[in-house]
Amino acid sequence: MNRRVWILVVVLGLSAVFSVRGAFSQGEMQAKRRAINLPGPASQLPFSKAILAGDTLYLSGSIGLDPKTGKAPDKIDDEIKNLFDDYKNTLSAAGMSIDDLVYVQVFCTDLSLYDKFNAVYRAQFSKDFPARAFIGAGSLLRGGHFEMQAIAVRH
Repeated sequence: MNRRVWILVVVLGLSAVFSVRGAFSQGEMQAKRRAINLPGPASQLPFSKAILAGDTLYLSGSIGLDPKTGKAPDKIDDEIKNLFDDYKNTLSAAGMSIDDLVYVQVFCTDLSLYDKFNAVYRAQFSKDFPARAFIGAGSLLRGGHFEMQAIAVRH
C-alpha cells in the first residue's frame, strides 16, 4: 500500500474512534443532569428548583415566602431567613453547602434594604463570598422584597 494511503487510513480510523467516543461522552453528560425539587407547593410550579449538571448547580429564583401562607412575612428579617433556609435546603439536597455558591444575583424591590440584607448575607458564608449582583426591581411575586438566584459548583 502506498505510504500516503496508509497514513490517510490511520488518520480516518483515529477520527472515527474520537468521533464515536465524543458521541458517547455527550450521553454521559446528559445522564449527569438532574433536577432538584424539594417537596411542597413549589414542586407544582412549571420549573425546577435547581438543575445539577455535572458539578454545577443552577438555582432558580427564590423568594423568602412563609411556607405556611405562601406570602412574604411581615418582618423583613423573617423573609431573609426564609430565603437562606430555602437555599440551604436546596443546596443540601444536591450535596452542597452555601459556601459552594460562586455567583448570586439578588433582586430587591426597595434598595434601602441593601444594608439589612448584607448584614444577614455576610453571616451565611464561612469562606470567600461569591460574585454577586444586587439589582433594584419594581415588584416581586406574592409581596416579596427579595428574589435570589445563584450558581454553585461542587468543590
